[in-house]
Amino acid sequence: MDEMKCEPTSKEEEGQGKPIVVLLVGAPGSGKSTFCEDVIRSSTRPWVRVCQDTIGNGKAGTKSQCLNSAMSALKDGKSVFIDRCNLDREQRTEFVKLGTPQVEIHAVVLDLPAKLCISRSVKRTGHEGNLQGGKAAAVVNRMLQKKELPKLSEGFHRITFCQNDSDVKAALNTYISLSQLDSLPSGCFGQKNPDTKIQLGIMKFLKKVDAPVDVGADVNCTNQPLSTQITKEKDSCFKQPEHISPSSGAAKKIKGDEDIVDHSVDANVSSKDIPTLAFPSISTADFQFKHETAADIILEKVEEFVNKVANARLVLVDLSHGSKILSLVRAKAAQRNIDSNKFFTFVGDITRLYSKGGLRCNAIANAANCPCRRLKPGGGGTNAAIFSAAGPELEVETKRRATSLIPGKALVVPLPSTTPLFSREGVTHVIHVLGPNMNPQRPNCLNNDYVKGSKVLREAYTSLFEGFASIVNAQGNLLEECSEKLRSEVSVSQDHFKGNDYIKNFPINDQKMKRVGAYESERSKKCKGFQDEPESDCAESRDGRENLNNENIGISMTKTWGSWAQSLYHIAMHPEKHNDNLIEISDEVVVLNDLYPKSRRHLLVLARSEGLDCLADVGREHLQLLRTMHAVGVKWAEKFICEDELLVFRLGYHSAPSMRQLHLHVISQDFNSKHLKNKKHWNSFNSAFFRDSVDVIEEITNNGRATVRDGDNLLSMELRCHRCRSAHPNIPRLKSHISNCQASLPSSLRRNGRLLLAPSSKSGSDS
Repeated sequence: MDEMKCEPTSKEEEGQGKPIVVLLVGAPGSGKSTFCEDVIRSSTRPWVRVCQDTIGNGKAGTKSQCLNSAMSALKDGKSVFIDRCNLDREQRTEFVKLGTPQVEIHAVVLDLPAKLCISRSVKRTGHEGNLQGGKAAAVVNRMLQKKELPKLSEGFHRITFCQNDSDVKAALNTYISLSQLDSLPSGCFGQKNPDTKIQLGIMKFLKKVDAPVDVGADVNCTNQPLSTQITKEKDSCFKQPEHISPSSGAAKKIKGDEDIVDHSVDANVSSKDIPTLAFPSISTADFQFKHETAADIILEKVEEFVNKVANARLVLVDLSHGSKILSLVRAKAAQRNIDSNKFFTFVGDITRLYSKGGLRCNAIANAANCPCRRLKPGGGGTNAAIFSAAGPELEVETKRRATSLIPGKALVVPLPSTTPLFSREGVTHVIHVLGPNMNPQRPNCLNNDYVKGSKVLREAYTSLFEGFASIVNAQGNLLEECSEKLRSEVSVSQDHFKGNDYIKNFPINDQKMKRVGAYESERSKKCKGFQDEPESDCAESRDGRENLNNENIGISMTKTWGSWAQSLYHIAMHPEKHNDNLIEISDEVVVLNDLYPKSRRHLLVLARSEGLDCLADVGREHLQLLRTMHAVGVKWAEKFICEDELLVFRLGYHSAPSMRQLHLHVISQDFNSKHLKNKKHWNSFNSAFFRDSVDVIEEITNNGRATVRDGDNLLSMELRCHRCRSAHPNIPRLKSHISNCQASLPSSLRRNGRLLLAPSSKSGSDS
């Protein structure tokens, strides 16, 4: 570093006029940035603030960038504030080396009470490093546990300690009044206890139970003001979360605030968050399963899950800090080295995880407590709490899918958006699961048979995690689809509402969340219009178009359905309002003609069940409904074939429709329609994006879920004839070809009942 010479005001005083490097030392929320800004605003000395949160062109950068920026400022004769946490010696070392005979190194230690720092961090908004909200408490907790107060022996010329607002104000006045030609005496000022490492307040806040546990990045503080929280903590049913340390007993070392944001989880769920399942320990309470064995099984199944599913996490929840099962699981998890970002424990009420704990979970597990296998409210524990918190809608939705559950199995139930668990907590799925009963006072006791009991418990956790994985997998499939594909699907499914009063009659603000995953979308992705499709083929109303262009797909699988996309849902839920436009109404389905069909005959069979927005929502519990929809579609196809024996039909679903409410397409294979206008129209019915009804039923029967295809790739495929597979450059050329093509439909379609055609055609050509 070049030497920097400044003339002192008095030859008798040494060090006058030297540039100064001031390291701010303190936890997030201690006021480091405010301190810098106040001094820079009021001081006559030229200062430069070096902040790692903004060093990279307004974004977070590296320590190396901070060092380079500081050296550049010093060469210009300016003094420098290093605005980082700098809580341990290792983080300070490189900055202390900036000191030379011509440059003094100071430290201002903002050693304020932990609860004050946490409260400030939780409440602030618009923080440069995005360290705010629910994640801030865990970060402050962890960093203060590793705090090392600076010492003069590290190479500092002066250290000022501030333990309260008065100390901070005094330090501010000192540096504000420091002119370019002034200097400050060396030494330590304001330190009350040199041996203090962790404030007492932080230990009270953490409420440790056993050996210290790392309350790391995946835990969140409550939404209450911190002062209120600490005062009332003993009386609250909701305690601080407990995080599994990745190594036995050792907390992760945090090297400054630049390292913490990437490992933190915000309580305010955004598209960057991870889908989360909160679950209680199964069968260890009223069913009296041995805790030691249960803990081993939990971790065995957790390991299987986290190794298979990358973008998801599991949280074991219990009401009590003294929970034996939580203690066992934490200890055993540390020995197994399970990734603490994917699995940790949490103490609190499973029905209030977000509102009282800042932990958003899109699915929670209900450990059903009725050994007689009935799924119903009542009893006690988690079962009673979840049914009570969700309201009567959960019981209704559960009964629609099943009334009983055998031990070792799980049932996924989507929650209506009107339930308190959905609206207040963000929970969109409850997964009922039943474990083995070892309590001789309850029915169906296994009489201490732990061989069978362990097998059933393993099956229960496997079924639970598979149910959650199905939500996560569906999420991943939707995320791979681009917004332009969604627009094309709108043209396929939405055309039958153009020009009528349906869209106009639906409230513009009536938007509901699609429940496959369970999060709010962080940003909108705008859909592009079709280049080869006239404006009139889009939603007629301007408001409908705006909703289309702002359709959201969250990284956690949430999609906001615009009012135009709610049309099928409203028809299915209230068919009596649309009698003139429906050709069949039953308790399970309604049938209507697509107003803008893509073939001579094109029907939609709508499911009338709440919570079935698309194919990704369908599970084994819906098989009877799918068979009913298929049977209704077959009935109408056969009716049309009787009227015209040349017609051939396929029945199927689009992998990821843009219109809400599960609907089956019944479409003739002539594709003779003026409304078939572009590549996406064609490929949505003539690629793997279109899932044949018989295949969907078979897949769900065997696997519990149907495969959802990648729409982006499939909808952009080249145009090929669905009969002879010849390629064509555009829709007019393709239409001209298929009107004369005499080839049979592919043999793959003629198998397994995928095609419906006249009996006279079955022995010959499919045409």
